[in-house]
Amino acid sequence: METEEEVVPHEPKRTGGAALPLLLNYTAACCHGGAKMAVLAYSLGKREINQHFTIKNAKLISLAAVLLLLCFHTALRHYGGGDSCEWLLSKGRYLGDNVWQPYGCMMHKYKSIEAKTCLSKKRVVFAGDSRIRQLFYSFVKIIDPERTEDGNKHEDIFFQDEKSSLNVDFLWYPEANNSMKERLMSWTHEASARPDVVILGAATWSIKLHSGSSEALQQYKVNLTSIAVHLDRLAEHAEVYWVLQDPVNEDMLSDNRKMITNQQLDLYNEVALEVLKSSKYRRSRVKLLAAARQAALETIINSDDGLHLPESTRNVGAMVLMNSLCNKQLRPIDGSCCQTIPPPNLFQKLSACLFLGVAVVFVALHVLGYNRHRRPIPPDVESLEEKKPAAAAAPLGPKDPFQALCRMGVIMLYFYLCDRADVFMKEQKFYTHSTFFIPLIYILVLGVFYSENSKEAKLLNREQTDEWKGWMQLVILIYHISGASAFVPVYMHVRVLVAAYLFQTGYGHFSFFWLKGDFGLYRVCQVLFRLNFLVVVLCVVMDRPYQFYYFVPLVTVWFVIIYATMAMWPQILQKRTNSSGIWHLGVLAKLLGLLLFICFFAFSQRFFERVFSVWPISKLFELDRSIHEWWFRWKLDRFAVIHGMMFAFIYLVLQKRQVLSEGKGEALFPAKISNLLLFLSVVSFITYSIWASNCKTKTECNEMHPYISVVQILAFILIRNIPGYARSVYSSFFSWFGKISLELFICQYHIWLAADTKGILVLIPGSPTLNILVSTFIFVCVAHEVSLITNDLAQVVIPKDSMALLRRLGAVAVFSLILLLLSSGNGLTPGT
Repeated sequence: METEEEVVPHEPKRTGGAALPLLLNYTAACCHGGAKMAVLAYSLGKREINQHFTIKNAKLISLAAVLLLLCFHTALRHYGGGDSCEWLLSKGRYLGDNVWQPYGCMMHKYKSIEAKTCLSKKRVVFAGDSRIRQLFYSFVKIIDPERTEDGNKHEDIFFQDEKSSLNVDFLWYPEANNSMKERLMSWTHEASARPDVVILGAATWSIKLHSGSSEALQQYKVNLTSIAVHLDRLAEHAEVYWVLQDPVNEDMLSDNRKMITNQQLDLYNEVALEVLKSSKYRRSRVKLLAAARQAALETIINSDDGLHLPESTRNVGAMVLMNSLCNKQLRPIDGSCCQTIPPPNLFQKLSACLFLGVAVVFVALHVLGYNRHRRPIPPDVESLEEKKPAAAAAPLGPKDPFQALCRMGVIMLYFYLCDRADVFMKEQKFYTHSTFFIPLIYILVLGVFYSENSKEAKLLNREQTDEWKGWMQLVILIYHISGASAFVPVYMHVRVLVAAYLFQTGYGHFSFFWLKGDFGLYRVCQVLFRLNFLVVVLCVVMDRPYQFYYFVPLVTVWFVIIYATMAMWPQILQKRTNSSGIWHLGVLAKLLGLLLFICFFAFSQRFFERVFSVWPISKLFELDRSIHEWWFRWKLDRFAVIHGMMFAFIYLVLQKRQVLSEGKGEALFPAKISNLLLFLSVVSFITYSIWASNCKTKTECNEMHPYISVVQILAFILIRNIPGYARSVYSSFFSWFGKISLELFICQYHIWLAADTKGILVLIPGSPTLNILVSTFIFVCVAHEVSLITNDLAQVVIPKDSMALLRRLGAVAVFSLILLLLSSGNGLTPGT
């Protein structure tokens, strides 16, 4: 904020040319005063926001919102009618060209091998007119993409896949008449000839042959009413679908089809709905396929002849059918439509019992009158700069751990309802540049709005590193929810952000061990607990493997490697190097050894996989019974941590030798060196971005990423820290998010995204923007609360007494071994 006193302009002499200077001086004074008023309003605005909108109030609001949304979705399912299968077949919208989004659920894009697996040894029959024939071909092309539309127009067509014993037939029945009825009767009477799936539809020929007369419509109703009885009987043993009539483009119809109007088609569809959903007899089992019709309303304008649908629209109908038939059987994670919820496994039931038992104990303690003493949040052990708390924290009360576990139980229930129970809706991601870049602009404005003066101006000080973690995490969140991985330039820049997190891991832990020399078991257990507590709970509650939350295994392993490197003999610390500079060579030797170790593992995939495939280590690092994902993640950023350690070493040595100028407002180096480094940093930063923007494939760019990602990381650090004024300010907005960045990264998997990150959680259906705002608000509040719970429990679970800590570690090891043996014996493990 400006502290300069306001200058009052002196009135000039009133000579002939004095009017302009007077006006300029007056304007300058007004502008200066206006700037002060703007700064004052800015400060008061932030103060008012922070005073009334506290995190405690935000959490209460989010809790109320969750309860209301639970009631709303429960009532919607119970009274609104329909389920995800009905939504799939009847409702939806286009997210973009050829991307269809069913209402409230996710549609899996089936590939040939999946379709053959699902439909193996089955017979699928399409019966109807030329538009049903189109649907038949689109369906067959999912099974066999090489299939061409080479059948005769007004004849039956047959397709067979010998390997899977799958038959898909098209039967030419252009009208709903006695011929169609007789065919259905034969299927109901002869079980051996009965198809497993039947898809029917007809109307345009009835309109065309009878010139759209009302008598033809009445006859259609009579015929369909007679057919409906047999359809319903057939549906007792087979999947039966009636396809509602798609619209036409009346302007493009040929003269002999002009009578097929959208008004006529609507009348025929009304008859089909009335007859097939009639209440005169028990509810029909026949399913109505209306989604293709809804998609065609937007695309029929692209029809070649006005009657037949564009290929992209036909593909929508075929994929809807495939999801309706196969999702229950194959259960694809990104195909939530038509899926039934599996019952909880043994571990999930045990975790529910544990949380309920803790709740009972907490209530008992509360009734007995034990008071709770809230403990201030301890410093984040994952921060890049370690600091002691300003004051000693008050000890936790006897019921505080139970209350923390109760809060965790409520949060885990919300996780389960969001991503395992059929309560809330899910939708698939769809990338557009606006869905990624517009939110980036929003968070940038908020970050600038909440800018503050730093308490210190050291390079990578605590506030700055929290800010760095915060804005990176927000970018990664936007990247995930927008599906921006489909855009290679964005993907490569986000890969640098992940590498930067690992760079900070190396920098922060090296700095701590170098300066403090604390290699005690207590410190190690504190770090490992804070890193892994939430993930371990989620592995059990959400039935996911440890490697699914890949970043936590990554930073955990690298912390162990850093610890081993620094703790092994000889332990070289800053105190030792003060006495003799030769010890610096020892540190460099250790880092060189670590580099050789990394290179050996990186170029020996077979040895790497052999090491991590040994039981019980394999239980931690396998995903879908393969170590490949862990190999890919580790190798992709294998040098980032050692880059961070090396940077920390060089920086701390330079700082100790007082080479750097770290006072407020001072450039980090002398003017010429600072300007040169700034210029090189900007050029390097831009050069990397240009290279990343020109990447053709992810595979090609990922080969280069481990070697050059450090260029952009170092460029950012220098640009951010060389100017003194840049080190003197930070964004408290980004810093706040940086303190809970780990919880944000993990929680997003299930309560912001959905279907294990494949889709988006829908709390507010029908309003994507409002839904994102509400779900984000709840998600951030939950992440912050989990951070508090983790810090509370860490003080209880990890005692400072060495013997007590060893006993607890032994108990944890025995308990973990029993769980592993139980899971192996029953073929049951989290994530399977």
